[in-house]
Amino acid sequence: MDESQNVIKVQIFGGEYKIRGEADPEYILEVARYVDSKMREINEKLSVASLGKVAILASLNLADELFKERREREQTLSQIRERAAGLASKLEEAVADD
Repeated sequence: MDESQNVIKVQIFGGEYKIRGEADPEYILEVARYVDSKMREINEKLSVASLGKVAILASLNLADELFKERREREQTLSQIRERAAGLASKLEEAVADD
C-alpha cells in the first residue's frame, strides 16, 4: 500500500466502507456524509426498497448538481472573459489617445 494514502472508515446508508485515498481524511468523511445524506433524502422521498435503486437515484441527483455547477461556472467564466476583453479594448483606446 502507498504510504501517502489514508484508509478511512465511513458510514454510508447503513453500511461501513473503507475508503483509501490521498485526500485529507476530514474531506473524505465530509464527502461520505454528503453521499449518505443524499441517499437518505432519496429514500425518504421515494421510499425505495432497493439499495441499488437508492444508489442510482442518488448518483443521478449528484450528477445533476455537478452538471449545474459546471454550467454555472462556465457561464461565469464567459462573462468574466467578455468583461476583460471589453476592458482591454477600452484600455487600448485610452493608451492610443494619449
